[in-house]
Amino acid sequence: MALEEQLINKSYYHTFTEGNHNVEPIRILSELYKEEQQKEMPDLSYIRFAQGEVYFLNQDYEAAIFKWENVDNELKPWAQKNIADAHVKMNLLAIADDYYKAVETDSDVLKTEVLLQLFSLYIQLDNYKNAVDSIKQAVDTNPDYPDVTDMARMYFEEQQDWGNAVELAVNEAKRTEGLSWFVVLEGYAEQGYTENLPPNYFVEVLLTLYHIDQNRFESLTNALWESYKQNDYYFTWLEEINNLLSSIEPGQSHVWSKLSNQYKLTYFELLNGNYLIKEFSYLISSHLINWMKIAVTSDVALASSAALAWSEIYPSNIDKSGVDMAKHFLNNSERYPDGLNDGLRLFKSIMKWANDEGVVLDKRYPFFVKELEDIENFHIILTGTEMSGKSALVNMLISDDLSDDTTNAGVFYKDADNAKIVAVREDEEKSIAEHSEYKEAKKDEQTFISCEMPVAFLQENQLSLIDVPEITGNDFENNVNKHYLNLADSIMFVLNADSNMTGNELDKAVRVKEKAPHIPIHFLLCKMEGNTDDCEAIERTERITSRIHGYFPESKIFIFSQNDDRKDLIDKFSVFINSIKYGHNLKEERTTKLLYYIKRSLAFLFDKREEVELSLVKNIEWNEEKVTKLKGAQNQLGDIEEHSVRIIRNSYQTIIKKWRNDLAKRLPELARQCADVVKEDSDLGIIHTEINTAINKRINQYIEELVLPELYTELQEWIAASERELGESRTYLREMSESFNDLFGEEKIYFECDSKVLDDWHRDITRMTRKNIQLTNAAFINHYTISPFLWKSAGKVAGAFLKNKEALHHKYQQIIERKDYSKTTENIINEFLQQFEIFERSLERDINMFFTDSYRVLSETLTETYSEIEENKNVLSDIRDQPEIYFNPITLFEIKLRQYEWMSIAGEQIYEKS
Repeated sequence: MALEEQLINKSYYHTFTEGNHNVEPIRILSELYKEEQQKEMPDLSYIRFAQGEVYFLNQDYEAAIFKWENVDNELKPWAQKNIADAHVKMNLLAIADDYYKAVETDSDVLKTEVLLQLFSLYIQLDNYKNAVDSIKQAVDTNPDYPDVTDMARMYFEEQQDWGNAVELAVNEAKRTEGLSWFVVLEGYAEQGYTENLPPNYFVEVLLTLYHIDQNRFESLTNALWESYKQNDYYFTWLEEINNLLSSIEPGQSHVWSKLSNQYKLTYFELLNGNYLIKEFSYLISSHLINWMKIAVTSDVALASSAALAWSEIYPSNIDKSGVDMAKHFLNNSERYPDGLNDGLRLFKSIMKWANDEGVVLDKRYPFFVKELEDIENFHIILTGTEMSGKSALVNMLISDDLSDDTTNAGVFYKDADNAKIVAVREDEEKSIAEHSEYKEAKKDEQTFISCEMPVAFLQENQLSLIDVPEITGNDFENNVNKHYLNLADSIMFVLNADSNMTGNELDKAVRVKEKAPHIPIHFLLCKMEGNTDDCEAIERTERITSRIHGYFPESKIFIFSQNDDRKDLIDKFSVFINSIKYGHNLKEERTTKLLYYIKRSLAFLFDKREEVELSLVKNIEWNEEKVTKLKGAQNQLGDIEEHSVRIIRNSYQTIIKKWRNDLAKRLPELARQCADVVKEDSDLGIIHTEINTAINKRINQYIEELVLPELYTELQEWIAASERELGESRTYLREMSESFNDLFGEEKIYFECDSKVLDDWHRDITRMTRKNIQLTNAAFINHYTISPFLWKSAGKVAGAFLKNKEALHHKYQQIIERKDYSKTTENIINEFLQQFEIFERSLERDINMFFTDSYRVLSETLTETYSEIEENKNVLSDIRDQPEIYFNPITLFEIKLRQYEWMSIAGEQIYEKS
């Protein structure tokens, strides 16, 4: 390496100048050059190479290049590399590039040096690609070369080339097994620079690290795990890391705190509802088994209970050996301390999900859960047989008369600063302010009544009472009391001590205990009779007590009488209560009770799925029926409208037609009657003008004085008839809307008819029939049409006419009386009736307007119904095609529930439980 170091540092010339400290190297080399030339077979390449170094060091680069170009021995590759170096110094970078690339050698050192020089050259040229290629080749060629990997890492980091930086770190970590490179890789993972690489890329380096340093292995694994979260590679990473851990079987010698926590977080992330179970179920077996193997003490119960829960819901996911391992770990784990809080969070998440899905859970359960959360108060449920005196005791304790033996509802009494009574049913919650409302609520066995109020006894003893109806039936399964049992910390079975206890009464107490074996049961014997100290009463009480202890040897018994002094009774009962409270761990006990209500809620949700589907089917069928009825209503509306148009228009046409005929007959008569305008002294030259004026005047007068008043009267009668017709239609539509609303169960349809139409008709009829009409003056008699006739007649009887002027006027009258006026009067009639005919043409449009809103209401309702049908069909299709959309969250809730149930018995012998 000494020679290579000299060649790298351009100090090879020291081999010729060693010992000559006072003579310039160039002078020594010149003398040696001359001596070598004198030899028969001179070899000048070594000296020339050394001379080139001296010239280079003295910045005479051209002279150096000249010397190195003439080296042709084994140093020639180094000489070529040095020529390139000289060109770099002269800033002839392109030429230098060519010289570097022309170097051919078997020396890894020289190859590395050339590549490093090219790396430096390309950085100067800002050629990123070639710079990367050069430094990567240098690392591949000679990774142990001093600083080469550090140079590569620094360059990649400066350029933020994290892909190559990660690749370098992975390769060097595996090659050198040096922790420093694993630390670098971990830093890259923590900064997110590894997240886009497939997880299997890191398997080998992790395996290498595991055998070197388990603590660092855990740290790097945790960093990579975090980098893949919220990433498309996440499930692939989980598969790879679980396969890796399964293969190496990590031992218990190391405390895997980071990985245990990561397994826990990941498990609950998978169960948070963002994924379908089928998307990650293939990961669960190895995930849970590995978690159990590495779990820290505080997580053992979590991991093993999770495995047991999955094995119950999906038996094929975890094999028998995994189940046995989980039971073993759970048997030997510490009791899980946070079960109540976990259960509360689970219940709240179920409630939220149900609310988001529009599913209404039993509204009583949130009240039960809220009271279970209150571990400061001890809950006692009071039940028993008929006529037991239970209500008398309750009223005495709460200093009120709220309890009575006829109550069917469950009543919860709790101390509070302010009084508040709430009645809750499965589907309803209502505050109660009046005593009458309270009495009414107590009649319903499905109602749970929460009574919060200031009660000194309850406050002093930190106690809540649950007063439930008497057990009257033989089948406790069907008794409402079973809903409240898991709200209690202890059961008080109240018996009448005045009568001999029957086997039936004790059987009921046994069934209560069977229903809630985890809840202690104690007894209250109530003496109702006045004399309680006689020998018979004492013997009876002793017999009852003995018999109770025969069935319930651990139960405590409290004997009381309604005649006892209240203060003394309360003091004694307080002592009794405190004795039965002793030894209870409410936080643990209520975890089990809470899980009961969670289980009931999930069972309800599973059943609700079928109800939802059935409801959707019924909604679709009902809406389709509505569509049929609405379409039928549209057709009916069309028929009503068509009938109204026909009746109203026909009656109008009849009136106008009658008057047209009347005018067609009457107006020509009026014209002919105007022959009387011709007098003996009339000027025949202008008589036609007088006649036309007379006819037009008489026609106008006739229309104004006779026709218009009568026409107005008839049209008013027509409007009245039309109004009745439309009124009948309006009545029919109102009945139709009422029928629809009764059918739909809501005020959905209301037909608003446009009565303004009738007002418009009144206005138009008044306008058209008012007087002072302005008809165009018609020309009935034309001078030019009559004159020829007269002159023609004059040719025959001219002499007679000239002698008899009276005869001429008579002839003129005959012409007027015999003339055909039909065409002229037709024009007048058309002009007069034009506005009435225009009005007629608008009748259908006006009647349409009368029904417009009805059409709109039906159309909008139809559109809305079609939309609802489509929406319900889509939801139904999703439910049927992808049932997991609904069931997946519920199944995840159920898995968590089963896990918490297993955790609640951690540390117990559970091999029998499966």
